[in-house]
Parts: sequence; C-alpha cells; structure tokens
Amino acid sequence: MSYLNGEASHWLSQSPAETTALSPLPAEKQDLVIVGGGMTGLWSAYYARQAHPDWQITIIEAKHIGFGASGRNGGWLSTLLPGNRAKYAEAVDRARATDSTGPVGSADQDGVESVKSFQSALFDSIDEVLEVLDRETIDAHQIRGGHIDIAQTEAGMARVHELFDANQKYGYGLQDMELLGAEETRTRIRVDGAQGSVFVPGTARIDPALLAQGLARVLRAQGVTICEDTTAGHIGKGVVSTNRGPVTGHTIFVCLEGYSDTVRGDLPGLEGRQVIPVFSSMIATNPLPASAWEDIGWHGRECLGDTAHTFIYAQRTDDDRIALGGRGAPYSFGSGLPGQGQVPTEVVDLLRTRLGSLFPELDFEVAHAWRGALGVTRDWCAGVFFDNSQRIGVARGYAGHGVTATHLAAKTLIDRAAGVSTPLTALPWNDHYSGQWEPEPIRWLGIRSMYKILNFADDWERITGAKKTSLLAQFGSRLAGLHE
Repeated sequence: MSYLNGEASHWLSQSPAETTALSPLPAEKQDLVIVGGGMTGLWSAYYARQAHPDWQITIIEAKHIGFGASGRNGGWLSTLLPGNRAKYAEAVDRARATDSTGPVGSADQDGVESVKSFQSALFDSIDEVLEVLDRETIDAHQIRGGHIDIAQTEAGMARVHELFDANQKYGYGLQDMELLGAEETRTRIRVDGAQGSVFVPGTARIDPALLAQGLARVLRAQGVTICEDTTAGHIGKGVVSTNRGPVTGHTIFVCLEGYSDTVRGDLPGLEGRQVIPVFSSMIATNPLPASAWEDIGWHGRECLGDTAHTFIYAQRTDDDRIALGGRGAPYSFGSGLPGQGQVPTEVVDLLRTRLGSLFPELDFEVAHAWRGALGVTRDWCAGVFFDNSQRIGVARGYAGHGVTATHLAAKTLIDRAAGVSTPLTALPWNDHYSGQWEPEPIRWLGIRSMYKILNFADDWERITGAKKTSLLAQFGSRLAGLHE
C-alpha cells in the first residue's frame, strides 16, 4: 500500500506553511536576533516581546517555521524532563563539593532538590503554554489527557515500578502520577497484553505544526520580523552572517537543536562536537472508524508510551488517526541531517509492526511516514548557556523531550540575557557541560551498537518472559548515558 514518505511531517502537510513574501533583512541593529524558527526561537521572541514591547526582534530561519523538530515531533507537551535526572543531580553536587562555578545550581540546594525544582518549573511551563494558547487564540488541537506508559512484559512492569519510584525521588507528587494495574490500564487504552502502567495527568496532546505556526502569526502581528529561507553561517559578537547578508544585533540567541552544527562561531555550549542529530521516525495512519475506537478505547486522548528499551510514543490525533514514533535508523554517519524526512522502508515496516503489536485486531493503513532530528548530547542532558562578553545565548540538547522544555529554555534565556538571578537561572541545566562526542567512526559504531543491544534486550525479555531488566539492557543503557 502506498503512503506519503517525507515532506517534513504529517503535521506540516496538513497545515502547510503560509505563503508570504520573503521578508527583507533588517538594515538597523536589532535588540535581539534569534537563529532558528523552531519552538525555542519562537518562545524566546514571544517572551522578549512581552518584556520589551519596544525592542526590534528578528528571527532567522533557514527553511520555514517549524521545519525542524518543532514541526515533526510526537506532539507531547509533557512533564518529561529533558535529560538524565541523575546526571544533573551529580553535576550540582560535584560543583557544590568543589565550590565550582560550573553548573549553575542553587547554592542552598543539593542535586536532587535542584532537579525537583527543575521538574516543578516544567509542570508550570505546561500550565503557561496552555494559558498562552488560550489567550492568543491558537488552536493547536490541545487536549490535556495526560500520558500513560504501558508495560507489555513482566520486565517492563518492573520498570514501571522503578519509574514510579524515580519520579517520586525527583519531584513528582502522588497527585502527579498514578500506578495502574492491568484492568485499570485497559480501561483507558486496550493495549494487547498490557500488564500495568504509570499514568501522568499533566501532559497535553498538541499538533506541533499548529503550535509553531500559531506562535509565528502572533509574533508577526506584534511586529517581530521573521526571515524565512535565510541560512545563517558564522555567528559572532553582534552579527549573524547569512546567505542574504549580515544581520546585526545587541543580543543573539542560537536555537538550532539538532541543526546546531550548521553554524560556526565561538558559541557557548556548542564548542567542539557537543550536540549530534539523532533521528526519530514516525508514521500516521489513515483516520480510523468509530468502530475501531470502540474496540481500542483511548477516549481520553492520552499520549501513549511504553516501557520497552526501544520505546514508542503515540497520540490519537484530532482527526482520529494514530500517530506513532520510534527510533529506527537513528543516526547517519558524520551527523547527517534528515532533509525532507524520508524514512527507510524497513523502518516504516518496523513501526507498522510495532503498532500492530499494540492493537493486533486493528485494521489500519499507513498514510504518512517521516523523520526528524533530535539534538542529543553525550550525557543526554540539555543545556542553557549565555556568554555575557559576546551576548550570545544557546539552548540545545532536549533529546526528544523538547515541546515543554523549549518554553522553559526560552524564558531562562531571557533571564540570563537580562543578567538577573531568578529561580530559572538557578535550574541545573544552566551551563550544564555534557562532554564531547567521540569522533567518527567511533560515534557511528557506538550509537548503532547501543540500539542493537537495546533491540536485542527487548526481544530477549519478550521471548523468555524475563521478570526484570536484562544485564545486557542495563549495559546498553549505561553505555548510552541513559541510566538513572
């Protein structure tokens, strides 16, 4: 059966970019220049405009609004923290022990308490994003149905309990999540063989392209200049060189995530190879009939995940499709980028099979497949940076948990640029150094090996009926820096 493959994403194909005349580059020096027209850049412009109505603000975007991860993701405005919580906590404790001025942690908080503050700020960000969408009349198909991580094996169920305990340790209260048994889980979504789950009510489902495009419309109406089809090259103090000429600015934010390596300059948080693009692929089905939804349930439109090592993420869309993503073909040699997002056939087949394993009685056809690039650091932790001497800020490394985190990063960048100390500037991702990625071909071999190990571990747990996570999977998780 034929399906649309690539063309950025299903979300963008359903809401194509508005045709607008190419905006001229500003001739005058801007108060703020933002490189990257994704969610971090858009939210940065939004909050800069709120704080400084008189500022001249320009966004530079190489393609069009939402072309990168912001228009290709799974649409989870989630409570998930962008990184390894144990790594953040360790960095804060290490800095406190050595009186280091490295990672910016609150001086009166240990590592775990600092991560709890981070989690609380993410909870607040979800509330605020939904309030902004309501206030600015942006319809992004937002529904706060929560998210549910389901286990289909005994080992997966053991990880459900581990996740529940870890969430409590790092800032979730009992009001923020619920441990569900098999029957309670199937009452929500009838996933085949579901043994139990963790349900988190705070997450909201969105259409990411509608969110990005809605923000862009609001910003244009507020006088923000958005220069699409404008490729940034070198970035230095006070100036961004582009294929159309230079743009000067008092302050510059670099918000490129998985595309960070497309620019050059002495940029904080991007020295050397700190961020690489890792691919995540998605499929969307044709709209399913009402009879299918009666069989599946999913009436709360929760975001759906699982506890497999090679996990999936899914949502029931506004027009009653299933959109499901996973990690097939995760990396291209030399940190290649996904272009228009065409997905290898074998990856589409893998995702189709995975959807079938969730709902084996479901008759569905794949309508669209696409992939996008996550920005991933060596320890899978995000970072927010600001160089006061150059007045350049950078946010990067959300590792697939960026829809909420972009909002928080933007507000943090605004505070960092203002030179003020706030609760946001004390969060542990400020100036968090993640280390350098290994050179090729070590990087390519390591990433491919990690995913092969995790795939094998999932198969082994399913075939053997293992009651706990295999040692091989634990090794793969530690190798990747994912183990908490």
